[in-house]
Amino acid sequence: MILRRMVLASLVAASFVSARAAAPDADLRKAEDAWAAAVKRSDAAAVSSMLSDDLVYTHSTGNVDSKSSYLEKMKAGTQKYTDLQYSNLNVRTWNGDTGVITSQLRMIGATNGTPFDNVVYITHVWVKQGNGWKLVAHQSTRKAQ
Repeated sequence: MILRRMVLASLVAASFVSARAAAPDADLRKAEDAWAAAVKRSDAAAVSSMLSDDLVYTHSTGNVDSKSSYLEKMKAGTQKYTDLQYSNLNVRTWNGDTGVITSQLRMIGATNGTPFDNVVYITHVWVKQGNGWKLVAHQSTRKAQ
């Protein structure tokens, strides 16, 4: 009976530790989903609140944006995403305040009115700042045809 209680207590403790470890990953996934939804809506105010002031946003074309230049393009409508479709998404966090998301991502939209439908591999680096996750780096590489 004592052994059974000890095993049960160990299982409960292990599940609690596992749930706590998974929480940052789930929170980071929510931040990524919120970013994608705001980008599709072209909601510059919402996107701005999710980006770190020192953001480095490297497009698959090799063009690099800062937070301000990325938001300017969004506000001007020169860079518009109508759909973002993730596949093979992987979320990892370290120490609860640093996270990396990797995924294959189909990005559909238009740049300066020219439509695009690209499949890219992305890496998003997120850092917990204040009460929420902030995107500090975006890197995308076009998938070879």
